[in-house]
Amino acid sequence: MTNKLRVAVIGAGIAQRHLAGFGWNKDLFEVPVLCSLDEDRGKALCEEFGIPEYTQDANSLFSRDDIDVIDVCTPPHNHFELCRRGIEAGKHVICEKPLFGSLADVDAMAEIVARSDRKLMPIFQYRYGAGLQKLKLLIERGLAGRPFMTTIETHWWRGPAYYEVPWRGKWATELGGGLLGHAIHAHDMLNYVHGPCAEVFAFGATLVNKIEVEDTMALAVRMQNGSLASLSMTLGSRKEISRLRFCFEKLVAESILEPYTMGRDPWTFVAGDPEHQERIDKALSEYVPTEDGYTRQFELFHQAIRNGTEPPVTLQDARNSLELVTAAYHSDRTGRPTPLPIRPDHPLYRSWLPAPDMAATKSA
Repeated sequence: MTNKLRVAVIGAGIAQRHLAGFGWNKDLFEVPVLCSLDEDRGKALCEEFGIPEYTQDANSLFSRDDIDVIDVCTPPHNHFELCRRGIEAGKHVICEKPLFGSLADVDAMAEIVARSDRKLMPIFQYRYGAGLQKLKLLIERGLAGRPFMTTIETHWWRGPAYYEVPWRGKWATELGGGLLGHAIHAHDMLNYVHGPCAEVFAFGATLVNKIEVEDTMALAVRMQNGSLASLSMTLGSRKEISRLRFCFEKLVAESILEPYTMGRDPWTFVAGDPEHQERIDKALSEYVPTEDGYTRQFELFHQAIRNGTEPPVTLQDARNSLELVTAAYHSDRTGRPTPLPIRPDHPLYRSWLPAPDMAATKSA
């Protein structure tokens, strides 16, 4: 394998951010082709990022010998099929969030990947912000102590214009609402710090726009490590913020409020006494900065392929995230707490999409 991986990008929406990430890793990746059904958008991206070829024929990409990686940046409803075809064609695959529309799909994809020598990496680029990485460093050095409570707020604004894009706001094509498509990054950061969830109680509602899916939700979560979490999501906040606050025995860590960069510095880390604050400050002074976001995740993906190791974000990471989503939808509909893990005998294991009459009620 040459040092550079050759990437075919499918989709022209979130792809712009992927292409910027590849651009910061020019020694590791090149993008010879972009595929999109939106000709204007696709050709504009090719011009902006110097991509030599534009196509609308996704089928042609899977058999090409000059492609090492398929990068899936399409709407969620066709993620599984594109990932499956990529792996079975002998390509590595990168796929945007939300990965798939059910835990059954994640488990089926794990079997497909296990039969191959290829790697599939879901996207959770917010993990690589310096603020969150500093918290991970403090935990690894034993400076945080036992976890007690985490609060996460994803309070953004999405008005009617956002849902003029035909696939948005519909169960069949977006697969879910703000819980799945917007808060999923912040909730992945919960799992990244604390591990899997153990039980979820949730209330969801469609309050802001006339759409099928939820745009406001509140969750109470018990983690497997014994700590608790309170998660809130709304797309009806005129002041957009994202806030993560982690309370540990020996410190409190709190993010910035910037809604789309909340993993980045400057986070605050406050200890209970001056002596421990000195230990925290000393550890933070030894933190070695790296690139963040897509740039860092793609860099680590290249390392994983070169070294034959697991991708920096795994299918199990995506499963943990989608398990939280599944449990929240189930709790909202049943009015009861939902325990995790969710296994094949769970009623929402194969799909959390509601019955047509329920979806119609939500959008009324």
